[in-house]
Parts: sequence; C-alpha cells; structure tokens
Amino acid sequence: MTDSTRNAARTRGVSARVRRRRRLATFLAALVLIAAVVIAVSVLALTRGNQEPVGAPSGGATPAQPDASATAPPMTATQELLAASGDPNACAVSFVGDGVTAEPMLQTQGVLYAGLPIPQRDGLVFGGWYATPEDAAAFAIPGRVNGSEPVVCTEQERTLYGSWKTPDENAAENARIPILMYHQFTSKPEGEDNWLRGNYAYIGEFDAHMNHIATTGFYLPTWDELSAFIDGRLWLPTHSVIVTDDDCDITWLEMGVPVVVAKQVLSTAFCITIDGTGPSPSMYVQQRSHTHNMHTAGADGQGRMVNWSAAEIAADMETSAGVLGVKQVMAYPFGHHNETSKEGLRQAGYEMARTIEPGYVTIGTDKLALPTIRINYGMGLNALIGLIG
Repeated sequence: MTDSTRNAARTRGVSARVRRRRRLATFLAALVLIAAVVIAVSVLALTRGNQEPVGAPSGGATPAQPDASATAPPMTATQELLAASGDPNACAVSFVGDGVTAEPMLQTQGVLYAGLPIPQRDGLVFGGWYATPEDAAAFAIPGRVNGSEPVVCTEQERTLYGSWKTPDENAAENARIPILMYHQFTSKPEGEDNWLRGNYAYIGEFDAHMNHIATTGFYLPTWDELSAFIDGRLWLPTHSVIVTDDDCDITWLEMGVPVVVAKQVLSTAFCITIDGTGPSPSMYVQQRSHTHNMHTAGADGQGRMVNWSAAEIAADMETSAGVLGVKQVMAYPFGHHNETSKEGLRQAGYEMARTIEPGYVTIGTDKLALPTIRINYGMGLNALIGLIG
C-alpha cells in the first residue's frame, strides 16, 4: 500500500469517528432537553398546586363550596310529606277548591281513604271531594271520593277537588239516609225454623241487595260524614245508604262478609266485644261496638243499657273501645236506651248510637238515637228498593 493510500484510509477512519461522536452528542443533547422539559412541567404543577385560588380566604382556609340547596328548587308540601314518609305505598293527597284551606295529607295506596277533611265555610255547606274539577262542579256522585273506596295514586300523588252548596240547596235535597240493619244469614231459601226466624236474611237476597247498592249509583257515607250531614255541614245525596250488621254472628262472617267484600260495599259490623272479637276480616268491614258486656238482660228484664248507671255504662264502653281501637258509633243492644244510656256514652266519648227504631237520618237527627231500616227474612230486592230507592 502506498503512502497516499494509507493516508486516505486514515482520513476516512477519522471522519467516521467524528460523525459518530457528533451523533452521540446530538442524542445526549436531546435527552438533556427532554429531561429539562419534564422537570419544568413538574415544578410548574407543584407551584400551581400550592397557590391559593383567586378569591380564596387567606391563611390557608378551605375555600367555601357552593350551596346546592341555594340553586335547587324547594320541595312542595306533598314532596316533603313523601320524603318524610319513606313509604313506597304512601300517597300525598292535595285538596283544591274555592275557599278550601285543607293541608295535604298522607294516605296509603290500596287502603280505604281515612280521615278526609270536611272543610267549613261561613254560609255554605261542603259538597264533598271529587276526582276532577268537572265532577266537583257537577256534584257527580260517580266521581265523589270518600272513605268507602281505596286510595289510587299516580306517582304517589293525587288531588281531590271540593265544592260547596248553599244551605237552601242542602235543605232542598231533602236527603233521608237509610241505615240498613241485618242480623244473621241463612243459605236456606225457605229460611230458618226457630224463634229468631225473622232475623235471618237469605244469603241470595242479601247478595241481590248488595249488588243493587253497588251497581245503581248509591253513595256510601262514612260515619264522620253522617255526623257532619246531621249538623248541616255536609251535603249528602238522596241516593245514599249505610249498611250495618248486628252481633258479628258467625253467619255474618261466613256468608255476609264475602258478599260485601266481593261487591266492595262499605259496611259496619256491631260486635259484642266480650265474645272475643277478632280483627276485621276486610277493609270493607268496619267493626264498631255493640257494647262489651251489656247485650244481656238487667234486673228488670230490660237490657243492661237501661239498668246500669251512666258511670257503669261508660266503663263498659271504654272496655269495648279498648278491644276495637275505635269509638265513634255504637248500636244499642235490643235497641234499649234512655237518657242515662246517652249520658254514659257521652262520658265514654261516643258521638253516635244506632237504635232499632224505624226511620231515616235527616239533618238535625239526634246523633245518640239514630233510626234504622230493619231487614227481615223474606224481604227481597223489590222490598229493599221500596225502602231505599
């Protein structure tokens, strides 16, 4: 190899090493730059994290958080009731109408309405609660809502609409409310052959009676409504009826109750509580007192209701109320009653009592001497229609 050749080779080798060094230097410089950027970003983030936001209180205090309730719309009265209840079956019922100031109340879906308010207004008579404003304006009985029907809600809320009548309109209705009185029941069309034969209603006729009441537009007042009607505070339509049974006899439980439940007819069973009255068999059967232990003769052969003192009567009725969990109305055993009987009921806190005296309840009737329509064996559908329409 000549000197010139060797020199050329050395030159090429040097150039290659220079190029490699330059590439390495460039690579190292790039790494340094990247590291510097990463460090700078980290420092900036830390610095910002330690800075107080604009408007924050000094001294390291935690900045105030926005109040969600300040922007959320306030709950309505019905929403507050439902929120406090927490019951998925609760229904918040609102009341609307001219001069109506009743507050919303909770009811339970699938259960009969309980304790609906009866508003009062000077110079007017309350006309009832209705499902729609149109029903309220027309006093349409099919749309009237009371404690004889179960609560049905949409999204746990319902509105009822009230209306009013004048006292003259109320009087012009001339409503005469029958309280039907049944006793025992029989499955024999020919009836029972004993001294109580007249007390037994043939169950086929009872079924026809209840079907007539359930399908021909009768209004079924509650006892609190009847009380307000007697006072002249509530309008009841002429086509009204109250169904009752005396004694809570086994035939009532086995035969009568299935009929009123099937027809969804509100009824009242007057029970002798010393006989071991159990819970009501259905929401359509209200159990009320036939006294605790006064359904038997006293010293003079008349019922204890007219033999005992007012204090003794009051004590018996308190015991009966303790069994049933309610007072409100009772039925006199054998229909026997006098002024002492009434005083005993007043002392015990009872407002109404049903007799066996024939007649209809009207405005101003004595609440402690309510008359009745007795149903005897052999009184078929035509007989009932003749008595109640």
